[in-house]
Amino acid sequence: MTVERWIDLSCHPSTRTVTVRAIQVLVRRSASAELDLTFRLDGDIPQILIPTPSAPRINTELWRHTCFEAFIALDGQQSYHEFNFAPSGEWCVYALSGYRKGGPVADETMRPHIAVRSTDSRLELDAVIRLNSLSAIHPRAALRIGLSAVIEASNGLSYWALRHRTDKPDFHDADGFALLLEPPGSEG
Repeated sequence: MTVERWIDLSCHPSTRTVTVRAIQVLVRRSASAELDLTFRLDGDIPQILIPTPSAPRINTELWRHTCFEAFIALDGQQSYHEFNFAPSGEWCVYALSGYRKGGPVADETMRPHIAVRSTDSRLELDAVIRLNSLSAIHPRAALRIGLSAVIEASNGLSYWALRHRTDKPDFHDADGFALLLEPPGSEG
């Protein structure tokens, strides 16, 4: 069985933009230990600065430009992983023991599969994360998920997330890990 739902992201009030109309994320958690994410950005795509496609590779500081992100924590735990997905195909995974405590993991076995589609009014990025690459526990545990995006447009950066709790955008705030995903088969 697959758990699947569309989630709306909201723009942080300090970074309003007219270039992006909406960002939604389709979240699918399958019994095969994969977390599939489809980020759908609706807006004036020619005005958005999209990194040039390249070979999939690890690269840090992707969040300085157009980038989609997923934060994954075991429910009830302070440690978490941060995944960055760039439309270029570049990616990065960070392992953190608590709020912003940790760094990038240079491990190709954690590489997500990324695919991108674009028109003048929509950009979609698919990312597939193998939960068993995080730990043996992740595939069968309840997960707290944070979803976010940094969008670089000709008129500046905007920050999008499930929930904003502070005056400045802060995707690492655990309150933003607002989506609880139970393991497949536990939905009652």
